[in-house]
Amino acid sequence: MTLVKFNSDKNKSEGTLIPSFNNVFDSIFTDSFFSGRDIAVVPAVNICETPDHFQIELAAPGLVKEEFKINLERNLLSISVEKEQENQQQGKNFSRREFSYTSFVRSFTLPESADENNIEAKYNDGILLLQIAKREEAKVTTRQISIS
Repeated sequence: MTLVKFNSDKNKSEGTLIPSFNNVFDSIFTDSFFSGRDIAVVPAVNICETPDHFQIELAAPGLVKEEFKINLERNLLSISVEKEQENQQQGKNFSRREFSYTSFVRSFTLPESADENNIEAKYNDGILLLQIAKREEAKVTTRQISIS
């Protein structure tokens, strides 16, 4: 199973002592203006393979199962969430609003041995668990061979 990767930090210099022009502005805006704000992070994923299936565990606490979208297009499995919350507090002469957005997409390329018609998903205690069965011909069979 292959995790689809992309580089969101393509403007950042690697291995240099002088930051690039874009890095200076990125650090000013993210450190100064947005300090104290929640920064979106892509949830961690564990992927394992057993003789009968592939298993994906995605850590996404604080969500409910209805907020997840799981799509399969050809052999690309995508897990996404888009959530918006609005809190409003009013005082004597002021009003404060805070908007909170949570969104992410994780995509995985399924191997040819995966059975795309046999995928199960469960969400329990902040962990989204996907079980992807293997095709019968891809399952490892072992047998004892006698010596004559």
